[in-house]
Amino acid sequence: MSIGARNLRKLISLRGAIPIAFILLLTLPIPLRAQQNDDFDNYKVRIDAFWFYSNPSGNIQGSVSGDSASVDLQKDLGFNTYSTFAGKFDWKFTRKNHFYVAASPFDTSRQTTLSRTFTFQGQTFEADLVTQSDLHAVLIAPGYQYDIIRRKRGHFGIAVQVDLFDTSAMISAAAHVVNGTQQGAVSASASLLAPIPVAGPEFRLYLLNSSRLFVEGNVYGMYLGGYGNFVSTSDTIGVTLTKNLSLNAGYQLGSRLVVDNNDSSKRIGVRLTQRGAIVGLEYSF
Repeated sequence: MSIGARNLRKLISLRGAIPIAFILLLTLPIPLRAQQNDDFDNYKVRIDAFWFYSNPSGNIQGSVSGDSASVDLQKDLGFNTYSTFAGKFDWKFTRKNHFYVAASPFDTSRQTTLSRTFTFQGQTFEADLVTQSDLHAVLIAPGYQYDIIRRKRGHFGIAVQVDLFDTSAMISAAAHVVNGTQQGAVSASASLLAPIPVAGPEFRLYLLNSSRLFVEGNVYGMYLGGYGNFVSTSDTIGVTLTKNLSLNAGYQLGSRLVVDNNDSSKRIGVRLTQRGAIVGLEYSF
């Protein structure tokens, strides 16, 4: 599964923005006696809560007796846009060091009439069959971040985290008639727990000579050979509402999980991409 040409251009554009932010942070005027409380984003604990309007795409791959089948989330099962949320708890225990935990559930169900016949986990689902499909993919990501550069008007850092994906999928159909013959109910399910380490740059830059307006972005990813890979990137703009509260909004340009099918372990394969608008609140103290 690819992110798509349009989203790839956006991803390249964001990656280009990170070095620009790095240069701006280097060239910002620095007081001779800069203190920690001079930082616009001075805090010990920060909590982010976002509403995420997601557009999922990709496929799931079952495996039985060495034969695998791929089921497309949109074309076969009718998964379209839906609302979910994302959150992050960040503890900045020194001026440049952070421990954090991010989480986001992808939980959706669809009822659709199949346009083709396919086999998943040893069960055959006929064309024109009305099916109920459930997809659950919970992401929990503990991590560490070090701010290589931290100035009054922002920072540029490197983060390392472990993305823990707990994914399960189920496809079911009630008893039905095929070519005049009564068929019993059919159901198939599979699950996968995949820990994937990722790393990448992250920045925040305050645009004015105050803490009112800022932009931030990140790019995290890792390639794990034949096992799979993960890449994500997001870009937001924020407005400070009070001393402790800000409103953030932006777009998740790409969040792609690939766990390849491995017949020897009988694990399922997952290719899941989430993209869409995000908006939420940030509380710091």
